[in-house]
Amino acid sequence: MERGAAGRSVLAAGRRHSVAVRWDGTVVAVGDSRAGECDVDRWDGVVAVAAGNVHTAPNTGRSHTVGLRVDGTVLATGWNGDRQCEVRGWRGVVEVAAGWRRTLGLLADGTVLATGRAAEGACDVAAWRDIAAISCGDWHSVGLRSDGTAVGVGNGGRGQCAVGSWDDLVAIAAGSVHTVGLRADGRVVATGAASSGATAVDRWRDVVAIVAGSHHTVAIDASGRVRATGDDGHGQCAVEDWTDVVAVAAGSTHTLGLRADGTVLSAGDDADGRRDVASWSGLLRPTTG
Repeated sequence: MERGAAGRSVLAAGRRHSVAVRWDGTVVAVGDSRAGECDVDRWDGVVAVAAGNVHTAPNTGRSHTVGLRVDGTVLATGWNGDRQCEVRGWRGVVEVAAGWRRTLGLLADGTVLATGRAAEGACDVAAWRDIAAISCGDWHSVGLRSDGTAVGVGNGGRGQCAVGSWDDLVAIAAGSVHTVGLRADGRVVATGAASSGATAVDRWRDVVAIVAGSHHTVAIDASGRVRATGDDGHGQCAVEDWTDVVAVAAGSTHTLGLRADGTVLSAGDDADGRRDVASWSGLLRPTTG
């Protein structure tokens, strides 16, 4: 499996904002920018983005945005309270991931860089090897190895890091307290907190892409249709009529979808302008390298 092939994202949804990459390498962002997370107007040469996310709670809100440039360097803007934006010296990166107060970068040699909050152990990735894709949850991080197995670190109190027995994976995604994996046969596996319904994916078939929001899980099937399960308190799972979709992103309480014709769909909480994406155009389509 090519490094970064399973996880490079052109569309991202955070706690209160949304981000996307344009064909020309510039970046567009909408939503709450109280910490500067939407200050991406001067970015260029970008091929992938990630948005820091955390579950919705009275004490959460500030976030950060990360951009991967075509030359393997990394940009970051927004909340930097735990040095999660300290990525200026990174080189040779092929994929980025952003969680609550931290950033991960996958290197071409299969090792992983981390910066940000260390308290829960979610940045303890120095020993990882042969990694092909990465994802961040609230307090845990997961990696997909090139042999199709997975590894997880951080707070696993709800079982969200219990991925050691998974195999034949082609993608992985971490939510707040759950983790999902996509198998080569189009089936989806999940572990972690089940109370929201975000892990109710065992009947899904023919899936080609997965993402995890805080407490919901979203997938694209081979026909370009979208399905979702989990917390729907803001309508973030109301995606059943979406068609011809090539990329999805899931935030704390909203979901985004990019269609093959370049239009962008959204569902869920529209506070702070996080769903003001209808006018976006010229967006980059996802690739596998």
